Amino acid sequence: MPKFAHDARARSDAPRPGRYETVKPVRRFALLTTAVLAGAGAAALLAFGQEGAAQWLASLYALAAAAYRSVLMVKEILHGRWGIDLLAVTAIISTVAVGEYVASLIIVLMLAGGNALETYAEGRAVRELRSLLERAPRSARREGRDAILEDIPVEQVRVGDVLVIRPSEVVPVDGRLISTAGVFDESALTGESLPVEHRSGDTLLSGSVNGDAAVRMQAVTTAEDSQYSLIVALVQEASASRAPVVRLADRYAVPFTALAFLLAGTAWYLSQDSGRFAQVLVVATPCPLLLAAPVAFLGGMSRAAHAGIIVKNGGTLERLARVRTAVFDKTGTLTQGRPVLREILVSKNATMTPGRLLQLAASAEQYSSHVLAASVMDAARARGLALPAGHLAQEHATQGVTAVCDGHAVAVGKPSFISSSTSGFEEADLAGGQLGVYVGVDGRFAGTLIMSDPLRDNAIRTLEELHRLGVRETMLLTGDSRSTAMHIAAEAGITSVRAECLPADKVAEVAALGSRPVMMVGDGVNDAPVLAAADVGVAMGAKGSTAASESADVVIMVDDLSKTALAVDIGRHTTLMALESIWIGIGLSIGLMFAAAFGFIPAVAGALLQEVVDLATILNALRALKPGRSTSGAPADRAADMRQSQLF
Repeated sequence: MPKFAHDARARSDAPRPGRYETVKPVRRFALLTTAVLAGAGAAALLAFGQEGAAQWLASLYALAAAAYRSVLMVKEILHGRWGIDLLAVTAIISTVAVGEYVASLIIVLMLAGGNALETYAEGRAVRELRSLLERAPRSARREGRDAILEDIPVEQVRVGDVLVIRPSEVVPVDGRLISTAGVFDESALTGESLPVEHRSGDTLLSGSVNGDAAVRMQAVTTAEDSQYSLIVALVQEASASRAPVVRLADRYAVPFTALAFLLAGTAWYLSQDSGRFAQVLVVATPCPLLLAAPVAFLGGMSRAAHAGIIVKNGGTLERLARVRTAVFDKTGTLTQGRPVLREILVSKNATMTPGRLLQLAASAEQYSSHVLAASVMDAARARGLALPAGHLAQEHATQGVTAVCDGHAVAVGKPSFISSSTSGFEEADLAGGQLGVYVGVDGRFAGTLIMSDPLRDNAIRTLEELHRLGVRETMLLTGDSRSTAMHIAAEAGITSVRAECLPADKVAEVAALGSRPVMMVGDGVNDAPVLAAADVGVAMGAKGSTAASESADVVIMVDDLSKTALAVDIGRHTTLMALESIWIGIGLSIGLMFAAAFGFIPAVAGALLQEVVDLATILNALRALKPGRSTSGAPADRAADMRQSQLF
């Protein structure tokens, strides 16, 4: 099991109630705890008429807190972040210097309270992400000889093991359902709130929860390679990230600090009152600047995770908000990735029905590993055709398969393979987006199965939604033939097409695009390089490869193309909430600074008002957890669209 899975278990195995729950919060909120104690002590001294002692207690504690913040400030400056704590430290020192010890104590309480609010907001925002870690499977129940069950650590599960999943248990590894049917809760993985019914042979994802009946499954991956382990890794990367907009907020602190000192100095000079300097700096403490962006981006990532979209970092949300070009792979992304049978063409020289032709072809395809083999068998089963067992089966790599089925020598494959082994071959006239599976029976050409990989049902709607969200250009980028690519692009409404591309060609095409940022959406191993090269790589992870998911910035855990538009919408809404909260905090603080400069706000009142500003900005940033007006699919408000366009 990889390190991240062990770490997840270590966290979930930590002591529950007790010392872990009491000591750690006290340590985390040490500044707030000591500030409350100092305030209570000063209040008690004042109640007993010891004003001098109360002033000394409050002043000494405030100066100690200022010294502590100064150390943090120096560390921040060494990392290239200026102006973060300078105002707070100066405000504390100036209020102590002019004898406003109550105001100095309130400033410390304000800073400590702001940190506590941020901690609460982060906990609220990452709740959906943490729930994945807490549900990490730890053990499995393996079926041995004579159907004897044994409990083993999930790390010991091997490919091919038969596992029994009891009611309400978590599926430990990816597998294939052996039982006739089963119902599973996949909400933690895909965001789908309703239970999902699976039939025998369907894929089960690790991390989903079994329903009311015990089922049997066969492991198809180890725990290390399972879908859930990938999700845990992505979650850990997401929760540890820091967004570029947060650094942008840091840069706002420099001019904000300069303005505050200019106003404070001017007020002092014009009024000849040193207390005026302290009054201005009290309301200029930049807590809103520090808290708004991180809270908003954590909220956005949490909301995305709840919808089955893993966003690896906050910077990705900021880039999603500004996406101008969307590039799509074809197979498995714009299309369903599972060709379906459209037509059965029986040769004029063959004496069999279309159903019989399909039955023989599907019987032979049981022994093929080609991607089309499963589609041919699905088509036969859907028509209620039994598939007789064959013998002397042989697969010819990349060409086709031969087998003796129900007394007939059957060959299925490419036209070159069938034409060389049968007489009377007729190549089908295929339309754009179609492909042929050719069949020979007893040495004679028997007919063609016309297949096509249909466009996803919501592909057109998704592209329309992306255009509404500000995406100006769309492109289809595929390794398939140009005729097939043009057919799919025309059907989906994409005007720019690049076909017959190798992975290196895809990277070059994306690098050459001028309208940026570029979002690339793909699902296969061959998409991994271009997903990493794009400004925002989006992997359709539900059916896609691990390589694609690891190289992408966004992983969509449910097989739903419309989630790409939802990811862009979440990015825009989250970035809007972050910037809006920053400017709300700046605007309110500047207004209070001007009022304080003219002597309308005493130091103590200013400290209390600044706390209100902090709360307002954090509550506004938490709106990133909720859908915006445009998320439901209804036309967005024009004023909101115009405002977002100006911001991004």
